[in-house]
Amino acid sequence: MRAQTLPAQAGWKWIFGGFAIFRRNPVVLGMLVVTYWMTVVFLNVLPLVGALAASLAIPGLSVGLMQAARNIERGQLVGLQTLYGSFKDNPRTLLALGATYLCATLGILSMSALLDGGGLLRFMLSSSPAERAAFEDADFFLPALFVLVAIVPVIMAYWFAPVLAAWHRLSLGRSLFFSFMACWMNWRPFLAYGLGLAVVAGVIPGIFLGLLLVILPAGASFATALVTVPMLMIIAPVIFASFYACYRDIFGISEIV
Repeated sequence: MRAQTLPAQAGWKWIFGGFAIFRRNPVVLGMLVVTYWMTVVFLNVLPLVGALAASLAIPGLSVGLMQAARNIERGQLVGLQTLYGSFKDNPRTLLALGATYLCATLGILSMSALLDGGGLLRFMLSSSPAERAAFEDADFFLPALFVLVAIVPVIMAYWFAPVLAAWHRLSLGRSLFFSFMACWMNWRPFLAYGLGLAVVAGVIPGIFLGLLLVILPAGASFATALVTVPMLMIIAPVIFASFYACYRDIFGISEIV
């Protein structure tokens, strides 16, 4: 398993690469992303086991979207079977990755309780607006900063882990290790990539929404819909496709077994 170290500008190229893939089949990729979200939402509403089921399913679903991006780039067929078919590739490790990520996230949130007595944790686990309203005056700056810093190594270990487990048949430990090292070796392009995503998914839609609210002060709901729908059908698929471009450039498609 070899990961290449890329220059900082590669991070911007991943976003353009994602757009190039999306442009080849925007309808199908957009519908697969919507199906991905609907599946996660449906699993989350299941009583008792919903959050756990969603966490266990996300690694397999993310591999399915990566497979869809790869198929589109290669001009191959893409469908619902592409999204759900990836569960057959090293399923035990994919399920273990979902459980590991959930446990790590809950562990970090629990540790943040040392800073605020568990306020942030209770806020994150709140299931209704009324419960969250009780925390309106709470100061979550320090615990949120702690969670932000502590979650970064977890995200680095998880970033490529599902696709390394599915496509390269790596074990849980090896997939997490190689993912972390690949991100560590490429922190510069990942920094550029993060800034690029912030601009594409945050700054530009925010400016556009602000302008619409100035032009249509009485149509806030309509203006929000005009921004939300393109984000759902264009920006989100581009971002998911950029995940594949990121993997392709760092690991190289010649590494796929």
